[in-house]
Amino acid sequence: MAIAVVALGSNVGNALQHLQSANRALGTLLSDLRSSSVYRTAPMYVTNQPDFLNAVVLGESHLGPLPLLQQLKGLEQELGRHVRKRYGPREIDLDLIAYGSVLYRLEGRLEVPHPRVAERRFVLAPLAELDPERYLPGIGRVASLLKSTIGEPADVVRLTDAVLSI
Repeated sequence: MAIAVVALGSNVGNALQHLQSANRALGTLLSDLRSSSVYRTAPMYVTNQPDFLNAVVLGESHLGPLPLLQQLKGLEQELGRHVRKRYGPREIDLDLIAYGSVLYRLEGRLEVPHPRVAERRFVLAPLAELDPERYLPGIGRVASLLKSTIGEPADVVRLTDAVLSI
């Protein structure tokens, strides 16, 4: 068993409902699931698209990193994700950010911790809410990483009226 960190994102259709559905589905894959608040975030990389809603969940997994990723991608399909351009709009996105204290790389398929987590405030802010002292192997502590990210505070805003755990 290892603690998996999964990031959730959506900016197509009812984004909050997509996150809530994903959270419920993740409860079937991960035990002792803990969910962050929901955050509204400006898009990165491809900026001419709607803002995203993002969250992070932590939970224990009995699957290894690659089987867990395969399950996450299957959930995306079940939840209605359509294939579009990379970094573009999406109904739901489930990214495996970290898996315990494991450094894992399978060329072209999976790298944990996620190789771009240190630049992603939309992952670090909700993760810091859940576990600011979590150490991401080879990268650093979540709280320190969040402090070093570039971006205006308005780029990642915690929503007080959106509930993920339903």
